[in-house]
Amino acid sequence: MHDEALVVLPRATDSLEIRRPILLGHSDGGSIAIIHAGGSGREVAGLVLLAPHVMVEDISVASIAAARVAYAQGDLRGRLARHHDDVDGAFRGWNGVWLRPEFRDWTIEEYLPRITCPVLAIQGEDDEYGTMEQVGRIARAVAGAQILELANCNP
Repeated sequence: MHDEALVVLPRATDSLEIRRPILLGHSDGGSIAIIHAGGSGREVAGLVLLAPHVMVEDISVASIAAARVAYAQGDLRGRLARHHDDVDGAFRGWNGVWLRPEFRDWTIEEYLPRITCPVLAIQGEDDEYGTMEQVGRIARAVAGAQILELANCNP
């Protein structure tokens, strides 16, 4: 996520001549937006964060472990294949990192106080991959951050 936020995203915005992007990211994409806004030294016009992760929670690890089983034994691989050229690489890259024991201490909270743009952080109260604490930490660390809590959003 750090490489995407601090290397890939700046290259992309430079090549497109985007100077003050509004970044929208879901899950790890929201985390990438946070790292970019708080760590790249580049101006960001705003963040829209959909179920972002700022730290690892037990619920995240349990659900990601269950996703590994669904990928191997169920129809998850087929459903994801519609959206990825290299579905195995995309899934294993995401799933494998989150399930590493050393990843349990991962956090990006140090980037939050450095964010100066408007932030809207949205989290489902029954999200199987993260709790309201994720956006609560954003609200406590980012001045003026707006939080939207969604009920009944998990299928």
